[in-house]
Amino acid sequence: MTHDNENADLSDLSTLGFTTRAIHAGQEPDPRTGAVVPAIYQTSTYKQDGVGGLREGYEYSRSANPTRTALEECIAALEGGAKGFAFASGLAGSDTVIRSILRPGEHMVIPTDAYGGTYRLVDKVTKSWGVEYSTAPIADVDAVRAAVTDKTKLIWVETPTNPKLGIADITALAAVAHEAGALLVVDNTFASSYLQQPIALGADIVVHSTTKYSGGHSDVVGGAVVVAKNIGVPEFEDAAERIGFHQNAIGAISGPFDSWLTLRGLKTLSVRMERHCDNAEKIVEFLASRDDVTKIYYPGLASHPGHDVAVKQMKRFGGMVSFEVAGGMERALEVCNATKIFTLGESLGGVESLIEHPARMTHASVAGTDLEVPAALIRLSVGIEEADDLVADLRNALDSTR
Repeated sequence: MTHDNENADLSDLSTLGFTTRAIHAGQEPDPRTGAVVPAIYQTSTYKQDGVGGLREGYEYSRSANPTRTALEECIAALEGGAKGFAFASGLAGSDTVIRSILRPGEHMVIPTDAYGGTYRLVDKVTKSWGVEYSTAPIADVDAVRAAVTDKTKLIWVETPTNPKLGIADITALAAVAHEAGALLVVDNTFASSYLQQPIALGADIVVHSTTKYSGGHSDVVGGAVVVAKNIGVPEFEDAAERIGFHQNAIGAISGPFDSWLTLRGLKTLSVRMERHCDNAEKIVEFLASRDDVTKIYYPGLASHPGHDVAVKQMKRFGGMVSFEVAGGMERALEVCNATKIFTLGESLGGVESLIEHPARMTHASVAGTDLEVPAALIRLSVGIEEADDLVADLRNALDSTR
């Protein structure tokens, strides 16, 4: 993707294209050595120039670390936000947002198609300290509005959702949230910062599991939170300050080496996402030709109920594909075990392709609830291998399990 800019200037990152920001935001060459890659500041503490005389604000690495600062500045620039925060995991970031905004007796709305870990956090942890929640199909704006109460302070959406790739209209849901005096939080993990910009569409806070596409190489666990410049509810204008306080107070921060690995991944995010999307589209085309594939979940399909919204708010449709097979759970498990290039494993967003059975793996925590996923569902994280090899692997797995 090209980006026309006659006056490129690193002092104003908003004028620069996505990939330029990914490579340069927060990552000026080292002034002492000229190193073009940020250093790994593997330190816990910093020398002070007298009592209270901090050097550039650093005193203890739970509070701030230069490598983490570089990552936080980069992810904020990529999401078009005012402030970024890096965490030890995506769930650590999500927990910090919830604890920063909600108080006992207040209420939040989450998707009926929520990531199992998010559901577990809300239902088993957040609920235990007095915060209530309701679920709603996030593709249905009226249903989300109906789930809001006079105590609602957060509407939490994933788009696309995990694992059924539902699409939320971010702009419409931002309006619903702000009318109710609530913030809209968007989990942008499946789309990535490259394919979707929730803050530009009206979201107040964006969260990521940077373990996934941001890191991109299945070698680091991390999370990120980005807060918008203009919060839609005056009561929460201090959202960034609240989250920053809780990040330090709770302490689930990204370590320097993990931050460095994530920064390295972000540099190639745009080119990787293009290949993920190319491969996913070819796999969807193949799956659509099979009479033993009973349903495909992919927002790039014109038949997908969220296709028109996805076209409006995403650059492309991503590297995640879910589908159901004839034969129910037994056949789905057999297919998952039969692939050779697709590795049976949880997580997603790495350069290698993964296959998994959500009902028995990533979404086992929602079994028996309204969020339970279909038994015949298979989820693919499509990597960047040769597309023909991936299609052949799936064909062999499906044929051998008929």
